[in-house]
Amino acid sequence: MKRVLWLSTVLLALVGSLPPVAASAGGFTPAQRAEIVQIVREALKQDPSILHDALAAMQADATRAAIDAVRDKLVTPADASVGNPKANVSIVEFFDTRCPYCRAMEPTMENFVATRHDVRLVYKDMPVLGPASVLGSKALLAAQRQGAYADMRKAVMQLPPNTTLEMIHAAADKLGLDWDRLLRDMNSAAVKQHIADNLNLARELGIDGTPAMVIGDTLIQGAVDSSHLQRAIVGAEKANVAVQSQTQ
Repeated sequence: MKRVLWLSTVLLALVGSLPPVAASAGGFTPAQRAEIVQIVREALKQDPSILHDALAAMQADATRAAIDAVRDKLVTPADASVGNPKANVSIVEFFDTRCPYCRAMEPTMENFVATRHDVRLVYKDMPVLGPASVLGSKALLAAQRQGAYADMRKAVMQLPPNTTLEMIHAAADKLGLDWDRLLRDMNSAAVKQHIADNLNLARELGIDGTPAMVIGDTLIQGAVDSSHLQRAIVGAEKANVAVQSQTQ
């Protein structure tokens, strides 16, 4: 790992993203830098995977930094969630109600939360696929004000992707919700701001599509299976233990 981190620093210097690597306050001489360049080139010839590993290490560092910068926004009292509210690890899911990959992941996410009682799933509505997506997100966030976010979410995720207001109305009636109140809340400034905050948060994290999940210091973009989620959860748990041991 140290070799990868060292090479990643050198590679950044070589492509001009950083000044030449400094071994001391005075930095390397041109001859020393040329020697380092040659060493890196030879290493890449012998093992091209070094470049991939170095870039992956840099990306992981950048992701961790981005997550740390918005840590207090990832889970807020305004967010709807399911699972154990006191869980040590949260899965923060950015999703779009129209997204076919989000819909395909629903059984996986439901089963994961049902079988992992030490995990919480936090929802971040991220409508990026047009007006029907915005409509769906507004309906969920308005239903949350009547204590029915999860029920409305399940209903909307099962509706045709091009969700209409009439479909939302029918779903609300079936759930026994106050339609007039729901409609007012859907068009409220608070709900619009909630959506805007989620979209801004996604941009800060470099999320460019749905689904996307933040688990500890890990950002997962795209649909994944339960084993992938499990590995991320284990990593977050280990990180929590390490932090706790350092603070004791």
